[in-house]
Amino acid sequence: MGTFRVPLEPSKSPNSSSSSSSQPTTTTSTSRIDTINGSHEFKVEGYALSKGMGIGKYVTSEIFTVGGHSWAVYFYPDGKSAEDNGTYVSLFIALASDATDVRALFELSLMDQSGNERHKIHTHFGRVLETGPYTLKYRGSMWGYKRFFRRTLLETSDYLKDDCLLIQCTVGVVRSYNETPKTFSLPVPPSDIGLHFGQLLESGEGADIKFEVEGEAFAAHKLVLAARSPVLRAQLFGPLKEENVQNIKVEEIQAPVFKALLHFIYWDALPDLQELVGLDTKWAVALMAQHLLAAADQYGLERLRALCEAKLCEDVTINTVATTLALADQHHCVQLKSVCLKFIALPENLKAVMQSEGFDHLKESCPSVITELLKYVAGMNEHAIISYVHGGHILDGTDVNGRRVKQRIY
Repeated sequence: MGTFRVPLEPSKSPNSSSSSSSQPTTTTSTSRIDTINGSHEFKVEGYALSKGMGIGKYVTSEIFTVGGHSWAVYFYPDGKSAEDNGTYVSLFIALASDATDVRALFELSLMDQSGNERHKIHTHFGRVLETGPYTLKYRGSMWGYKRFFRRTLLETSDYLKDDCLLIQCTVGVVRSYNETPKTFSLPVPPSDIGLHFGQLLESGEGADIKFEVEGEAFAAHKLVLAARSPVLRAQLFGPLKEENVQNIKVEEIQAPVFKALLHFIYWDALPDLQELVGLDTKWAVALMAQHLLAAADQYGLERLRALCEAKLCEDVTINTVATTLALADQHHCVQLKSVCLKFIALPENLKAVMQSEGFDHLKESCPSVITELLKYVAGMNEHAIISYVHGGHILDGTDVNGRRVKQRIY
């Protein structure tokens, strides 16, 4: 057999030029600096009663979040500085989260309540700042004005109406980030896995198990159930599973509740509870949410449990709060329990709730909660008195130099 030779490419001289010279590569990026803005409205009711609480004493707003940081507004009815001898009211915004060197723009406004839009505004926005945005060094650092407004003028102005002041605070947290140009732009559709699994449930195609609930049959798929619920996974595939499980009878859960449970397992979303119960009342929807929360806890569906807890927190009413509180206690829903206790403890709600049928159920099923409720009512009243007299709230104010705030616990 002859020898096959591969012809060699002639060698190139180092000085010979390439037929295609390489082009220099240029990349670009952009650094952007902007602000994440948010506003909070703070109403001070009973201004006349706040006078005389003392220089340096304050009332404060609830904590709100802007740009990933927590903030609170502080109002000093008798002023913040002893040297002003109560001549002015003071107004400040404070950093309420653990952070350092937070740069931000601020605006504090005392709102004109006459409709003439003559608000008293101190703002960083819309103007050039010689030293740039204000830097808050630590948790508790403040920006604002010791001499925000002279008290004698305030009390005869349109800012005070029905013994009420309206304060608006805007925060713009400075952020910086880099942008690089995209080489392509392709729209990506949202996830539709829930839709596909939901259609699988509705069609029943490939179903390999049935649940009997109050005489009603529900077809499902073992693998889907096992993937979503640790309880069902153990029941269907665990060491103690029954052989050839194809039918399961479910006790202690109503058929509409189990239907809603399956809907969540496949769709990963709450069904329309109002449509499910067929009644356009908050009471019926709350009752369904209560039963569904208990079922979610039974089957280890933590996301469904959280969704039901959030739903019940939003829909607390006189008629449902006692049974919701009992449910929260039994299933260790800390946030829901706190919301219910706070709602019942309000003077305008307490008597009405105690006269409801649900309250009798609460006393029988969770007697220890009654003791907690009494302590909560007493503590709430004490907190209201201390907050009112001393201006205490979640944060204890500091000076503008940025010394740390001490947390006050009642």
